[in-house]
Amino acid sequence: MVGHSSAVKQVIMLTLGWEELPKAWSVHGCDPKERLIEPVPALLIETIDGWVLLDTGFNKALIQDSALYDRFHSEFYEIKPILPAYELDPLLDALERHGLEIDRLLAVGVSHLHNDHAGGLRHFGRSKTPIYIQSKELEFGLGDITKAQNHGLARVDYDDPRLNYSVISGDVEIAPGIHAISTPGHTPGHQSFMVDYPQSNGSKGFIFAFDAGDLVENFELELAIGGFIDVDAGETIDQIRKLKSLAVKNNMTIVPGHDPDIWPTTQEGLSRIC
Repeated sequence: MVGHSSAVKQVIMLTLGWEELPKAWSVHGCDPKERLIEPVPALLIETIDGWVLLDTGFNKALIQDSALYDRFHSEFYEIKPILPAYELDPLLDALERHGLEIDRLLAVGVSHLHNDHAGGLRHFGRSKTPIYIQSKELEFGLGDITKAQNHGLARVDYDDPRLNYSVISGDVEIAPGIHAISTPGHTPGHQSFMVDYPQSNGSKGFIFAFDAGDLVENFELELAIGGFIDVDAGETIDQIRKLKSLAVKNNMTIVPGHDPDIWPTTQEGLSRIC
């Protein structure tokens, strides 16, 4: 599956905010009183063909405007979204720090349409940048609006006819060295990403799980995730095992999506074998 040993030139891990929430949202059956502050992840990846963005963070308007917050976040009172300091917008500021603008991106991959991952898609209405999404995810997001919103999807983030969706099904290479890996359960069309990017420790790259597994213990102990749609909790372990199998097969390192310790330390230790 991995065939581009020099296709990825650089991987930049972004933190576009945080969420204070019960650990039970990440690990099924945890004490609901135990709370974590988890990062909101995104990635900038430079390939031989150009830059790719994976996930887009929050829509700041849905947090800062009291009426919109009440509409889109009040049902999830246990979760407190936290935005970083910014001038324009968390995503736009992050791109600017790395000398990039929206129209310079080769492609966008969105793991799923929850509001902490799809909130920045609104910036791509004019750019026509291809946005890679699993067909079942877009179908769910554009289906029953009440069901979608009750599960944390804000349709205003992604229902724009100008967005250039590139709809895929299953495991697909979306850019040189970057594969989307279908991992449904957290949402009907959730996808993780496998990035071919050799490291000095011998790893041949990374599997970025996003919400197929939030924390290290989801993978080390094979614990079901806390949030899922139209599946049983135990079924989410199937996707954890799929990613673990791919990691062994391809000699890659799994990076959980929201781990408050692993996400920042992986960024600090990121290196490239030239």
